[in-house]
Amino acid sequence: MTDHPRIPLAAVIGHPIAHSRSPALHGYWLKRYGIKGHYIPIDIAPVDLPRLLRTLPDLGFVGCNVTIPHKEAILQIADVVTDRAALIGAANTLIFRKDGKIHADNTDGSGFIANLRQQAPDWKPASGPAVVLGAGGAARAVVAALIEVGVPEIRLANRTRARADAIRHDFGAKIHVHEWVQAPNLLDDAVTVINTTALGMTGKAEFNVPMHRLNPGAVCNDLVYTPLKTQFLIEAEERGGIIVDGLGMLLHQAAPGFERWFGIRPEVDEATRKAVLSA
Repeated sequence: MTDHPRIPLAAVIGHPIAHSRSPALHGYWLKRYGIKGHYIPIDIAPVDLPRLLRTLPDLGFVGCNVTIPHKEAILQIADVVTDRAALIGAANTLIFRKDGKIHADNTDGSGFIANLRQQAPDWKPASGPAVVLGAGGAARAVVAALIEVGVPEIRLANRTRARADAIRHDFGAKIHVHEWVQAPNLLDDAVTVINTTALGMTGKAEFNVPMHRLNPGAVCNDLVYTPLKTQFLIEAEERGGIIVDGLGMLLHQAAPGFERWFGIRPEVDEATRKAVLSA
């Protein structure tokens, strides 16, 4: 009798999940590199997460991506949590190890930096302050990454002050918390400006932070990628900013997981962007 090897499976889990572009991305890479594997979306309600997550390895899954609302809860389920995932307080990439343990990591920060370096190759993060708008899970990953690449000062503004204060407590003295109404004043000499909020996303409230004090030449990145060119990026470009859209972060944060699951480090290039945008 022929011994057929199992076809590796991976997934993205969330609730809801139908909107995710990850299946299109990983499906494109699987086809591009001729890998016999599959990547699918799985909608899991929070109450079912601990039980269903443990069944996935038995079904042939080698790992999965994690999105809203499970990125924080997954840390309480995983057997092994990387230092960066613990610091950020969330995980987005799981590896189902051969010893039966679930390994949780967070690649959002590395994806964020790789996107900036690809789309703004002259970016010098250590040359001046960064402004981060928002204080959710994505902001925590961004702050951790900015500190790692040597940003000297991070000016953080959020509509709910307590969440920003929590980031200051967890990440230290480089973080300077400001009231949301002060956000326009933080832009004066900023080298990097990041919108981590949902403002400007399709179906959400409009981005409403005045950009008239933006430092020309500042690298401005919106983590939102629907629409691809947000109001934040339009206004930043009008004022001389170097704009970076949010799609690249989605692509780059996915590459480490794909490599762990399927054995090939995928290339993030223009063909990849087009494949995801056309899905």
